[in-house]
Amino acid sequence: MATNSGSGNPIGEETGPVTGKPPSASEETKSAILSAVNTDPVGKSRPGVDGGEGEAGQKKAKSQKELEKEQKKAEKAKRFAEKQASSLAQNGNTTTSKSKEKKAKQETAKEEPLDDYKEETPPGQKKILKPLEDAHNKAYNPMVVESAWYAWWEEKGFFKPEFDSDGKVKKDGYFVIPIPPPNVTGSLHMGHALTNAIQDLLIRWNRMRGLTALWVPGCDHAGIATQTVVENMLRRRQNKSKYDLGRKQFTDLVWDWKQEYHAKINNAQKRMGGSMDWSREAFTMDANLTAAVTETFVRLHDEGIIYRANRLVNWCTKLNTAISNLEVDNKELEGRTLLDVPGYERKVEFGVIVHFNYEMEGTGEKIEVATTRPETMLGDSAIAVHPDDERYKRFVGKKARHPFVGRLMPIIADDYVDPEFGTGAVKITPAHDPNDFALGQRHNLEFVNILNDNGTMNGNTGKFEGTRRFDARYTVVEELKARGLYVKKENNPMKVPVCQRSKDIIEPIVKPQWWMRMRELADAAIDVVRKGEVIIRPESAEKNYYRWLEDINDWCISRQLWWGHQAPVYLVKFEDQPTEAVDTDETWMAGLTEEEAEKKVQAKFPGRSFKLKRDEDVLDTWFSSALWPFSTLGWPKKTLDLDRLYPTSLLETGWDILFFWVARMIMLGVKLTGQVPFREVYCHALVRDSEGRKMSKSLGNVIDPQDVINGISLEALHEKLKTGNLDPKELATATKFQRTSFPDGIPQCGADALRFSLVSYTTGGGDINFDIKVIYGYRKFCNKIYQATKYVLGKLDQDFVPQKSGEKSGKESLAERWILHKLTIAAKEINQALADREFQRSTMIVYQYWYNHLCDVYIENSKSLIQDGSPDEALSAKQTLYTALEGALTMIHPYMPFLTEELWQRLPRRPDDPTPSIIKAAYPQYDERQDDPAAEAAYELVLDISKGVRSLLAEYSIRDEGKVSVQTYDDTSFQTVKEQIQSIKSLSGKGIGSIEILSQTEEKPMGCVVFTVSSSAAVFLHVKGRVDFDIEIHKAQSKLRKASEGVARQQKILDDPAYQKKVSPELQEVEKKKLRDFESEVRNFEESIQHFQRLKLE
Repeated sequence: MATNSGSGNPIGEETGPVTGKPPSASEETKSAILSAVNTDPVGKSRPGVDGGEGEAGQKKAKSQKELEKEQKKAEKAKRFAEKQASSLAQNGNTTTSKSKEKKAKQETAKEEPLDDYKEETPPGQKKILKPLEDAHNKAYNPMVVESAWYAWWEEKGFFKPEFDSDGKVKKDGYFVIPIPPPNVTGSLHMGHALTNAIQDLLIRWNRMRGLTALWVPGCDHAGIATQTVVENMLRRRQNKSKYDLGRKQFTDLVWDWKQEYHAKINNAQKRMGGSMDWSREAFTMDANLTAAVTETFVRLHDEGIIYRANRLVNWCTKLNTAISNLEVDNKELEGRTLLDVPGYERKVEFGVIVHFNYEMEGTGEKIEVATTRPETMLGDSAIAVHPDDERYKRFVGKKARHPFVGRLMPIIADDYVDPEFGTGAVKITPAHDPNDFALGQRHNLEFVNILNDNGTMNGNTGKFEGTRRFDARYTVVEELKARGLYVKKENNPMKVPVCQRSKDIIEPIVKPQWWMRMRELADAAIDVVRKGEVIIRPESAEKNYYRWLEDINDWCISRQLWWGHQAPVYLVKFEDQPTEAVDTDETWMAGLTEEEAEKKVQAKFPGRSFKLKRDEDVLDTWFSSALWPFSTLGWPKKTLDLDRLYPTSLLETGWDILFFWVARMIMLGVKLTGQVPFREVYCHALVRDSEGRKMSKSLGNVIDPQDVINGISLEALHEKLKTGNLDPKELATATKFQRTSFPDGIPQCGADALRFSLVSYTTGGGDINFDIKVIYGYRKFCNKIYQATKYVLGKLDQDFVPQKSGEKSGKESLAERWILHKLTIAAKEINQALADREFQRSTMIVYQYWYNHLCDVYIENSKSLIQDGSPDEALSAKQTLYTALEGALTMIHPYMPFLTEELWQRLPRRPDDPTPSIIKAAYPQYDERQDDPAAEAAYELVLDISKGVRSLLAEYSIRDEGKVSVQTYDDTSFQTVKEQIQSIKSLSGKGIGSIEILSQTEEKPMGCVVFTVSSSAAVFLHVKGRVDFDIEIHKAQSKLRKASEGVARQQKILDDPAYQKKVSPELQEVEKKKLRDFESEVRNFEESIQHFQRLKLE
């Protein structure tokens, strides 16, 4: 239930720079601060130079060591950001005094619950903004802030790409992202939320930069996944199978499912704030995308790239279909292991090797073989030995008799056999083993299939017919024992192939299927990346891309499903052919329609009568997905979108589908359109749970983004599990995880906080461990933004009119020049970070500008100017405040679209600015006129000195009449401190009695402790008579040791020849400044020790 109190830092409470909150300025010092407004103690500004651009030419490839170093650095930054946000969640605000905590508790106790918020804005109309004094608007409430805006954005067409009057893209170019289409199988998960947050960030950023921007939405029909979900639902709810309904009725049921869940997915994406152009929404089984699939299959079949072959496939008995190698996980076993297998109540034994004998025909001699899959011996058709193995030379050319089916099996010699492994004799099962398949082809062996599609033994297995395969595993062994053929069983490390989707054990089975030749396509896809036509980030993903394509195998594209694109190919049955048509490549004809296929057959076989039967199989889902970037723009038709917006700009997705999808899009894009499908690929990390585990429905750790946005109780989380298709065992596991991870449910965080946190996680390094505390921490950040804007609006009079632009007037105070400098530097850095896809860094830049610069420093330190300055001074401070806030809102808009629109709409517009929405506002850009490093150095010296004074006063518990001296070590710093002395005093706290300024030539004051600000200044606090000198000497010696270590460390870095050669002069200067600062500390502590030692003798 909503309440009327805010969380975080209310703007009514000062927050203070760096280490704490300074006290309010006294009347004595306010006038002195104001007198510094027109003072410029540091001379003219020096314009900065835009950075981030390297030398022209190809970027040097990074070594594996460099990549690992970068990844570790990114991981360290990620941990820092997580700690920062988590700390924010725990602390809420920066005020930690007991009195304020007490006050907060008192206010909480007085809170009264509000009625549920009801949005009064009619759908599609611009939001009716209630006054900030309204009960629901006093504090940040994401449900209030995020209501109504999306329908208005969509109604106004803000998400559609804008073209110039001539119909061409804007002069700055275009930016197009084809969304990785979510599977239409249910709710979105956090992986989708991460994808959407990053992509919408880039779309909104480029739209605000003036590019023609398009984000193409859509869903994937997800053949296996969707059919499995619907079959499970049908079985659980009606106790029926798809065969009870028939193909037509079953696919109609799937279409109904699709309509329901497609709508849910779209609504979830809208709730996340995704600025997709919904008028261009696509679905992989739409008419045009189906036409693209048909066109592709027929064209590639006619060229011989798609062909029919009877080969081993990965057969999933639970799904009853073939799957590709990429959909199989190989589970490593160190030895005997019992595994759960779908459909079996008891666990099944794996990780052992069984030895048994075959008897030679006619002689009664025995030959020992071994297998990890005893049931497959029913399909053995030969025994192989090495041609040079003396133990078996006498058997070569003879035959052994199968003990159960009577099959005679030749003993063959082949170099494939390792005589040192096992017994040196290998049973050969060509129809059920990849290695045996190749050997069977070489020796023209019999291929004996022993399995039905459902995993039971077929008629080729004799008395075992009808037995389930893993039941047969045990009965075969028992029969061998009964016949005296069993030898032994041993532990055996092995890999077990497991279906990613069903967790069933994969069976290699020979079946006629459609295959695609990949070598030629892969070579072209490698070539475009090597030439730089497609950039893949991070570089580790690019290396994996090459590795996979260089070792690529042909792709089995047939799937034995009912839901999907039915293969547009027909089996030809000639009427003069007495038997059934033979299933070979020559007996099939592809066509865009059945009529086209008929004409092709007539042309190829003139005068012969025939009938056509369409293949019942559908195509692998990834086949249609591989066409996504260009089929969504109209291909194979020649459309305006295809002409103007292809190739697309970026494909952003998880690294786990780099091979499933990304590589195949590049291969088919180049093949079918003659162009790359996108210019860049960015592979983000995977979202895992707080324990680092992959998210899985059976574990209960799949988080619905809607639950994070809206909040949800633990009981409601449990209820959602019950509506799924989990079996009782999985349900118990999932419920336990939820109870442990979310004992109080999930708090309401809002879409903006969720988006920002997910982007802040994205480093290009390791995977993301989801932590709700981090996301809730960024909800506190949203509150900070809300309260800061609310404060600024309260300081702008009703008749306030912003300047026409944000340019400086020349009358700004040092503090104003400082914040404008911070704004333009933040703009420069964040644009570069986004261009470089350094997403976490971009969030740190905008977070620091908002939190550390605007809120904690400038807003606080501008109060005296606004409240007590002259009209001109107050107006200047307000204009700067407006510019700094406007820049802050537009800068963070791509991350937080709802909050920024809500607040931006409350700001007065600049004269002649017709911009209707922050979506259409210009993104902050670097302006060298605002770049003022001299003001930055001067004002930060003021802030750092104030910090030093507060630190010493706190350390020595001096609450009044503190005697402070500030010594500067260069003329510029001396002049700054002299001009800003009252500002320093006001920012330093009430404990100061006096401040003395010392030049670098004057003696350091006696009886003082020191705080070294930098190599430019130091702060001294008189403590004689208040402290124990021995203790202070000991403390100073400890600090001296640390400072000396810092000097040695910096000197070592700077003296390294490799460092001097590789590192830019700018970065070397940063390290040199650190050295100077440490050296200054050393001098100050040495002198302090000497002073205290002299004082002891007095």
